Amino acid sequence: MTTASQPTIARTVAGNLCLGSAPDSWGVWFPQDDHQVPYTRFLDELAEAGYKWLELGPPGYLPADPQRLAEEVGARGLKVSGGTTFGALHRPREWDEMLAAVRQVAELTAAAGAHHLVFIPPMYRDEKTGAYTEEPVLSAEQWSALGKAANELGKILLEDYDVRLCLHSHADSHIQTQPEIERFLDETDSRYANLCLDTGHVAYGGGDNLDLIRRFSERIRYVHIKQMDPGVLEQVFAEGLSFGEAVKRGVCVEPPAGVPNPAEVTEALAGLDDELFVIVEQDLYPCEPDVPLPIAVRTREYLARCGLSGTRRPETR
Repeated sequence: MTTASQPTIARTVAGNLCLGSAPDSWGVWFPQDDHQVPYTRFLDELAEAGYKWLELGPPGYLPADPQRLAEEVGARGLKVSGGTTFGALHRPREWDEMLAAVRQVAELTAAAGAHHLVFIPPMYRDEKTGAYTEEPVLSAEQWSALGKAANELGKILLEDYDVRLCLHSHADSHIQTQPEIERFLDETDSRYANLCLDTGHVAYGGGDNLDLIRRFSERIRYVHIKQMDPGVLEQVFAEGLSFGEAVKRGVCVEPPAGVPNPAEVTEALAGLDDELFVIVEQDLYPCEPDVPLPIAVRTREYLARCGLSGTRRPETR
């Protein structure tokens, strides 16, 4: 398997960046699944690995009752950085159902003291079978609908919950490549809709993380940091693999084995004026229960050597 060469470790102390992790790094993709560890084990091991912040992950995995969530998180000395939700902004007919589901997540996110909601668009290929469920390219009409819906949703979240909408580009979704990311930014209002920069998914889509950070720094409000194996990426494009199959082949790797270079990304983010949560995400579904913890520890230690070790809460929203 081809891997990237060992990157140079940045010496910058990234004081504006706050490190956390997420259920995804424990192989959690769904609210319930036989291949996933129970949420109590995830929380226990997250704390054991040395992290202080967590993203909520797929709605329904962690407790949906605010008091119970607060008790479970607080008992382990953890805090919530943001929520996670899903929806198809380009399908107006699904607006009411999507909004109701997003409101539930936003309410829980706000109750947990967090102010960011990571919004993941649907994949046009089935997560488990890889079958195409939708055309992979949006029409101009669909792009327009998507932009208007994102602005309206972001306005609702901000005014009703003091929560910021952060769109997460994703493999096998309509917002995957850098041109698609840039079109989303062009179609939306920075007051209401911005970007969760997922470094691994940007690389998966052939994008340039450093270029996005340089040119769109004011639109980056939250970060997922991960790496992709370039050898598996070659297989993705040569064989037309789905993202689910790519994950099974190990496309997501722990640093410094893949791309992009975490040290370079950290240094670029450290130069921004804004304070940002940087959440470790390594797509591991499915994986054996004993796999995630040692990876989480090694990843935290490596990122700390890159200067990414902050645990204080960002004041800027």
